[in-house]
Amino acid sequence: MPLVVFVNSCDDKEEIVFDSELPQFELKDNAILLEVIMPQGTTADENIYIVGEFNDGENAVGQLEWRLEKAGNSDVKWGIYLFPSTFKNNKTLADGFYFVSEKQGKERSVKNEDVSHVLNVSVGTRTNVTVSRWATYFEEEEEPDESVHDGYVIYVEDNSGWDAMTLYAWGNDLPELLGSWPGIQPTGTEMKGGVTYKYFDTGADNEGLTYNLIFSNNGDEQFDAAVVTLNRDYYLRITNTGYEEIDPDQDIEHDGYAIFIEDKSGWDVLSMYAWGNGLPELFGGWPGIPATGTVTIKGVTYKYFDTGAANEGLTYNLICNSGSDRNQFDLAPVTLDRDYYFSITDTKGVEVDPQNPGTVTPEPDPEPTPEPEGGHTVYVADNTGWAGLTLYAYANDLPLVGAWPGMQVTGTKEMNGLTFTCFTMPVELSDMPIAIIFNNNGSGSQLADYPLTLNRDYYFTITADACMEIEVPAAN
Repeated sequence: MPLVVFVNSCDDKEEIVFDSELPQFELKDNAILLEVIMPQGTTADENIYIVGEFNDGENAVGQLEWRLEKAGNSDVKWGIYLFPSTFKNNKTLADGFYFVSEKQGKERSVKNEDVSHVLNVSVGTRTNVTVSRWATYFEEEEEPDESVHDGYVIYVEDNSGWDAMTLYAWGNDLPELLGSWPGIQPTGTEMKGGVTYKYFDTGADNEGLTYNLIFSNNGDEQFDAAVVTLNRDYYLRITNTGYEEIDPDQDIEHDGYAIFIEDKSGWDVLSMYAWGNGLPELFGGWPGIPATGTVTIKGVTYKYFDTGAANEGLTYNLICNSGSDRNQFDLAPVTLDRDYYFSITDTKGVEVDPQNPGTVTPEPDPEPTPEPEGGHTVYVADNTGWAGLTLYAYANDLPLVGAWPGMQVTGTKEMNGLTFTCFTMPVELSDMPIAIIFNNNGSGSQLADYPLTLNRDYYFTITADACMEIEVPAAN
């Protein structure tokens, strides 16, 4: 998720910095600091080394001096301090270097080519370096002799980053399947279709029983996972907060986050168009592109649109359409920091939970928030057409209702036939001179700063271009 730095002027640009680019290690005056962004699939327990002519090539592998350290607050960054006094053969980083994982082999380019980074840097500096792929990504590994399992198996693609992933299983009036809390660590690992799974054998004697699964970091962080009946094997992909059941036969690698669509439109062709304020069209010019492919999750077939890893963190507005025909509707604004799942008809779409097919969590009708005693409310007749409206408030260049883009809507109110969007201000701001900025939830559009003294309620009518204060609407 990007870190957005807010600036007051409507004409200034927002600087976007991705989490993976943030510094994770302290500088040292006598050392060159390399902070290395690792590819997906790099695990926290891997031993990774820097290799180059300056440290005697691959003889450096296995030597602690040249091993990278994983950052404590990042799942994708490793670091290493290099001291030029230890360089050999009168060579430097300018003579080329690359990285080697003991587990996954040499660093490779996205086209499976040799990699040589070249840097001319000095001590006391920090440089970000990106590893695109490991050699194992391109290998068609021979399937090892199939493991002999005891009963059905829980296979886990572990993306949790935990030091010790454990699985606990309980059932109504049943003995604990994998022992007492926090359960057991994996029985072993097994490679299937190029994916390394950790697995838990459930025991042949337990066939047909139903258990509730809980994953944890050896009893610390934890989350409830699937309820399973032991009449088949299960394949789960987990993070440190949740899980999804996957089909191991669907070997799909997405480019960045994906938009998944359960298509009930009836159209001959489903195309997706995406636009963002000040951004290039995500899927090209109108009408966009047809689906990248299809995937089935828990019996539901989705068409998916890969959004591109380079676009992570950007916000786009999605429009579903039938290609060259005139059928179209606005789907949703999305920030590309996760996958999205929608079910659509020919007129609208709703976000769905792929782990609970057929269920949609309805959005509750907004309820007005009671005004705190002594506080004041900004009422807005919203004619902007924006997908979301937020209010930013500041005084003396300091934010008053949260960082940009400010506070969300606190409710709605009907007055004299008009529906007003409400922003109830904190009571401590009463009587304070402030300035407010209406904006489209930080997505690039905003109105001019409007100064006011918060000693009463205010009523505005706004469009996408202008803001005008109006009189208090007469009572019905």
